[in-house]
Amino acid sequence: MYEPTGRQLPHLAFLWPALAAASASEIAGSIAKQFISLTGAEDGPATREPDWATPNTIALELKTVRLRDFSTVQAGVPTLLCAPYALHGAAIVDIAPGHSLVAALRKAGLTRLFVTDWRSANADMRFLAIDDYLADLNVLVDQLGGTIDLIGLCQGGWLSLLYAARFPAKVRKLVLVGAPIDIAAAPSGLSALTDASPLTLFQELVKLGDGRVLGQAVLKFWGPESLEADEIHQLLQTRAAIDSAAFARLAEIFRAWHAWTVDLPGTYYLDVIEKLYKHNELATGRFVGLGQKVDLATVHAPLFLLAAREDELVAPAQLFATEHLVGTPAHDIHKEMVGGHHLGLFIGQQTLNGTWQRIAHWLAEPERPAASVRRH
Repeated sequence: MYEPTGRQLPHLAFLWPALAAASASEIAGSIAKQFISLTGAEDGPATREPDWATPNTIALELKTVRLRDFSTVQAGVPTLLCAPYALHGAAIVDIAPGHSLVAALRKAGLTRLFVTDWRSANADMRFLAIDDYLADLNVLVDQLGGTIDLIGLCQGGWLSLLYAARFPAKVRKLVLVGAPIDIAAAPSGLSALTDASPLTLFQELVKLGDGRVLGQAVLKFWGPESLEADEIHQLLQTRAAIDSAAFARLAEIFRAWHAWTVDLPGTYYLDVIEKLYKHNELATGRFVGLGQKVDLATVHAPLFLLAAREDELVAPAQLFATEHLVGTPAHDIHKEMVGGHHLGLFIGQQTLNGTWQRIAHWLAEPERPAASVRRH
């Protein structure tokens, strides 16, 4: 949650806004109201939507999401990157040359590649819930032929695992990266603050946005001055000198991505806070998705789990607990921990050139015979 200097990381805002408004020990209704008064309630993006670094086309458009196609061929099992739906946009997976997860996966041989580009919620979307996003994810999978390799990043990770459990026959292999799955497995800065915060804090934030969580209102609390060059340099894991023109350009791209925000449906937001964080329903088998209780033990797909050692948002144990919740045999579960913070998992040059190359090669491997993936 904090740098070694004690300075709060600016990318704490990457996920659930309002959590850095107060310390866990002091948060209360009065503090919630004070935070809400500070943010203001301006609607709509203040800056231009970030560009994607890699050419792509839109394969399908739904109310909630654009399906971006980065494929170079149209044959083989498609890989779908399920990006986070949080304060910032999905372009984090293709932010800049040398720092693009999309480009890293294509370089490693994944030639049929797609990304969920979740749409900012307009007023008509304020009542959309997790079920709506789960259903639309299913539409995307059917659009791609009904069988995919699925990569879930951060908040897109729990949605991907939820999908794989609800529709196990449609996911051939599953990769979860920096994803909060079992909140009770270990505390993180994010989960501790969520647990200590009264639900009224989050409900008031939704009220402020007339049924939505407004990204620009929340972003003001952090402010662009908090994006220090050394922190961006650390996240990017770049070899470019911090005083170089090359790094200055990268920092400019990162700041532009950070400045553009998305709005979230209030119902969806409160679903996540209450069901996944406060009640831990996915890990405890109590989550109901599209009318059916979700049992993670129905997931038998080969699984790759990737965590960051200094992740300030998701404790590695919250992700690695997945191996004990799914039905995938132990020999088909791969785990890796890398150094660095949360966003470094997606944009860090060392991680992209190392671990992600291994993940891509693992995805490209043929499936084991059916007998080898039976549950013990």
